[in-house]
Amino acid sequence: MSDVAAPPEPPKAHVTLIYVGPVAPHWDIRSDFGDRQVVEEFWARVQARLVLLPPHDPQFRRNRERVLRDAERENILLSWDPPELADLYPPRPAPAAS
Repeated sequence: MSDVAAPPEPPKAHVTLIYVGPVAPHWDIRSDFGDRQVVEEFWARVQARLVLLPPHDPQFRRNRERVLRDAERENILLSWDPPELADLYPPRPAPAAS
């Protein structure tokens, strides 16, 4: 039995979520590469979570984390425009085991 880990899969797509301003819809998407259907399905889920949420909305943090998990699960590289939105709310630490 081998202890060698398989190399990670290359990403399926790269997506940039763009904050377009204070007037809804607040978000747009740009994809540099990837299957169009994968990107469109991801965008539909992102819209459901962020379409009416500007970055200063209290619910943005929770929904942003859901978008990040979705991108990880789908193996999609995700970036934000402006880039500080990625750091606006650092991820919450995992709860300590009791």
